[in-house]
Order: sequence, then C-alpha cells, then structure tokens
Amino acid sequence: MTRAQVFEFFRRLAEDNPAPETELEFVNPYTLLVAVVLSAQATDAGVNKATRRLFAVARTPEQMVALGEEQVKDYIKTIGLFNTKAKNVVALSQALIDDHGSQVPADRDALEKLPGVGRKTANVVMNCAFGAETFAVDTHIFRVSNRTGLAPGKTPLAVEQQLDAKVPQPFRLGAHHWLILHGRYVCKARRPECWRCVVRDLCAYEPKTPAPC
Repeated sequence: MTRAQVFEFFRRLAEDNPAPETELEFVNPYTLLVAVVLSAQATDAGVNKATRRLFAVARTPEQMVALGEEQVKDYIKTIGLFNTKAKNVVALSQALIDDHGSQVPADRDALEKLPGVGRKTANVVMNCAFGAETFAVDTHIFRVSNRTGLAPGKTPLAVEQQLDAKVPQPFRLGAHHWLILHGRYVCKARRPECWRCVVRDLCAYEPKTPAPC
C-alpha cells in the first residue's frame, strides 16, 4: 500500500469505530497484565468469564500470591493451559512485589523479564495501560496485515516493525485494536466477510468473498 492508502485504511476503520478498546476486562494495570497472560491461545470472552471471579478476590500482586497457585488454577481451569498460566501468574506477581514495588513497569524490557510475558503481552500492556504507541501482533493482526498487503511479514516481529514504520498519526495508538477487531469480526481466517469490509477496495486479497445468498 502507498502512504496515502495506509492513511485511508485507518481513517475508515477509525470512522467505523472511533474509540477502539481491548475486549479483555480489567480494573488496573496489574489485572490487565494478568488477563493478557491468560489470553494466550484463549478467547477474550473465555478469559473474561474466568477473571470476573478471580479479580473479585485478587486484584493486586499481594492478593494473588496469597491466593496461591492451586487456588488460582481453580479460578482459571476453564482456560487452556491453565496449569502453566497459574504458575506464571503467581510467579510474575511475586516478581512485581520483589523487583517493582508491586507496580507494573511501563517498560517493555522489564515486562518481558516477567514469567509468562512475551513481546506481544508487553506491547498490549504498554498500549492499554500506559498509552504507548505499540503494535501487539496476534494471529488476527498477522493475518490482516499480510492478507490486505498493509504490512506483510513472515514473522510477528516483522509485521510489527512494518506497522511501526507505516502507521501514521493520529492512528498509532488505536491501530492494533482496529486491526484485531477487524480480523476478529470481518477479516476472518476461514471466510473473510469482504462484502461488508470498509477497506475492501484498498485490500490486496483476491478473490473477494461474495455476500451469502
């Protein structure tokens, strides 16, 4: 896409959804971090169902550590990989207490040193909790970026770097939300709903999926 086309791509997504937000439910930066860690290979809806109960009793690192790994497992057992995730949640909570005064650091490198936190998770937290212009490339963003020709790349990092180089103001803060939501609800993996896509004429994907009869 040309620079003008990229601008128009995001202008239309922004017009369609002026205030995009993560669909994960959270009450503070710490619960956001926990929710994003739990969301790996799980749906936001499934995570929210579990964390509503969990965050009612543990919304600080101290409360989570006091709850303990076995009780955390019981709260999140409906989420995939819950054993490993419970271990990581308790371990990252202890690390926040020991190394960061119980506060979530507003720094990608520091976040990535926490148990269970990778670059994508760190980018989500930086964006949603601290207003950083980061691009958290999940499966939806990876698919949309490659399929449309917006920011093609063979790896999530390559796509992230492309987005960082191409996405203009005033769209940088909301860009990854727009792309996630577009991939989740319109530009779907198996059958993209091209007939109702607001950027279909800018998209490189062929053939466009026709509307159902």
